[in-house]
Amino acid sequence: MYYPTMHPDLVPDKLLSAYTVGIFPMADEEGELFWMAPDPRAVIELDSFKVSRSLRSAARRSEFSVTFNRAFAEVMAGCADRSEGTWISTDIRKAYQELHRMGFAHSVEVWRGDELVGGLYGVTLGGLFFGESMFHRETDASKIALVRLVTRMRERGFSLLDVQFMTEHLRQFGTIEISRAAYERRLQAALPLKCRLVDGTETEIDGWS
Repeated sequence: MYYPTMHPDLVPDKLLSAYTVGIFPMADEEGELFWMAPDPRAVIELDSFKVSRSLRSAARRSEFSVTFNRAFAEVMAGCADRSEGTWISTDIRKAYQELHRMGFAHSVEVWRGDELVGGLYGVTLGGLFFGESMFHRETDASKIALVRLVTRMRERGFSLLDVQFMTEHLRQFGTIEISRAAYERRLQAALPLKCRLVDGTETEIDGWS
């Protein structure tokens, strides 16, 4: 299901209101926006998130470091840099950078030294993280970002990780699909929760749990 519009209004209040009813924007190659409401919806159950032994080992490797909110704009740029084209238009990048400034949009960065090698970004409301996109420039970098995100969400009492659409990449983590009606029930139960993904503008993760 989608709702096309020629002149999208991505001001923060309207964008956040869309998320509260399970709708999010994507753009085509010309920049035209479509309001998406997938049915079924792909979600990651935090308590049954699957991490392979090899990925767990990679996440512990000392050459990688992980941060939150250190390079939001750069993560969005990395996610948009795809040879097959991108749904992350200039308007979307501006809108989510404003949500980041307001404390609603967050990024997880994976570094090798000073080089950004992978990451993801999304929006938090209540006890939900709405995952938008991820990228990698080194093997396992985006997966490490996802593992650290789930770890932090568990620690902070979040109840749902919405990843929008099922992919083979996400299926390996135990991602499931639920009906639109079931998703809306989960959404409304999670919104009143008072969860914080980060305590400030930047949070380093030094260990593994």
